[in-house]
Amino acid sequence: MAGPRALITGIGGQDGSYLAESLLDDGFEVIGMLRDPGDLELRNLAGVRHRCAFVPGDLEDPPSLRRAVADARPDLVFHLAAPTFVPDSWTDPTATLAAIAGGTSTLLAAVAASLPETRIVVVSSAEIFGDSGESPQDERSPMRPRSPYGVAKLAAHGLVGTMRAKHGIHASSAITFNHESPRRPVQFLPRKVTRGVAEIKLGLAEELVLGDLTASRDWCDARDVVRGLRLMAAANQADDYVLASGVPRTVQDLVDTAFACASMSGEGRIRVDEQFVREPEGTQPLGRPEKALRVLGWAPEIPFEQTVNDMLDADLADLAGR
Repeated sequence: MAGPRALITGIGGQDGSYLAESLLDDGFEVIGMLRDPGDLELRNLAGVRHRCAFVPGDLEDPPSLRRAVADARPDLVFHLAAPTFVPDSWTDPTATLAAIAGGTSTLLAAVAASLPETRIVVVSSAEIFGDSGESPQDERSPMRPRSPYGVAKLAAHGLVGTMRAKHGIHASSAITFNHESPRRPVQFLPRKVTRGVAEIKLGLAEELVLGDLTASRDWCDARDVVRGLRLMAAANQADDYVLASGVPRTVQDLVDTAFACASMSGEGRIRVDEQFVREPEGTQPLGRPEKALRVLGWAPEIPFEQTVNDMLDADLADLAGR
């Protein structure tokens, strides 16, 4: 393969797998970093894993990250790997910080030291805003995270800007708000909703049990976010960008959309369980992606309804197959 080379950490995840497919379609040689490259039972990569190469690397093992960069010698690095389920960060804050902030620091330093022409995009999170005090949030909003995960992501975000300024490397941070797809793990709320609606549709369940239906989120499609990551890597100058829909939607909106996609009414099929109701947030999480539109020409293209419908179709097919 003679095309440009891209290293993707977290290649087996939702974003990483879509990114791999996109890069391969454009002639890139794609190298994925995995904890164990011998374990290729990666469902999200089923259609393209034979076209990818893999190197070992563990976020909590700095030498392995440096070797991954040295072995791959990539033109582009997309750093997506990280613990992703926010509540888990309270169980082991030390490991969360080491994996997210430490791993990002090691990769940035490796690029700066040995491959200064390599472009790197680090995926951050809207969790860095926390109790920002303003909504919507953009690249200049106050950042006051409310979880160890958010703190770790903020540290990684800050490292990108610091290393960019110090070493002049093409390093960018993508501040991503919630983004979904059929490849989203089932422990996340949108997939829990579409999975539950699919079970009701197939007669496998009678109700959908959720928490606060009035809670609001900024949801867009993972495939749109991946397109944004590529535009960031291709930009003449590195910078940080919010990637979001800019549209607030409640959990009730999500539920109604899922039932509509299933051609069903949700009336009488939804039950609120207080154990799933979280403490109200002081600041509504809502992105303002105006900079990404102005500089990169990026805006979400996939309608929310299509995202939910695609997730529902995947759940129906999976459940029916079982």
